[in-house]
Amino acid sequence: MKSLFAILSLVLCAVVLSFCIGCFYAFNYPMKYSNEIKEYSLAYNIDGAIVASVANVESNFRVGAKSNKGAVGIMQLMPSTAEWVASQLREEFDEERLTEAKYNLKLGSYYLSYLINYFGDEKLGICAYNAGQGNVSAWLKNKEYSADGKTLNKIPFKETKNYLSRVLKNYKYYKNKYK
Repeated sequence: MKSLFAILSLVLCAVVLSFCIGCFYAFNYPMKYSNEIKEYSLAYNIDGAIVASVANVESNFRVGAKSNKGAVGIMQLMPSTAEWVASQLREEFDEERLTEAKYNLKLGSYYLSYLINYFGDEKLGICAYNAGQGNVSAWLKNKEYSADGKTLNKIPFKETKNYLSRVLKNYKYYKNKYK
């Protein structure tokens, strides 16, 4: 009788633990807008897991998110950047639409893909998404931050260093969801 009770207790603990782990992942790594992310990752030849990781770090997938610096929407796009992206896509820019999930993800996915292609490296593209293309380009030219002009040995902005770390942590989870 004691062994049956012990087995049932272990099974119950395993079920509760599994539920708690599932809640942890659902809370910390939501799977929102996966259809849109898949659509735009295919359209712009970018890993959907990277798009989801950036969206989660930037806004936790909140469409109405707005930063104190003026970045808007799920992908936290600055209106001036979003306007440039819209021009690259040959589409009319509408700042009001930046709070629409599909529009914001479209522009953000394209921009992230552009940065990764520009630098030829996912990590550099992610850093540029946070710190700006000009800053990353300058860091690569500075021997203090880059020995070869192609990779960063040191990221001078603490915010960007932490941002990259958070996006890569998210990527470890999302890479199994966007195949």
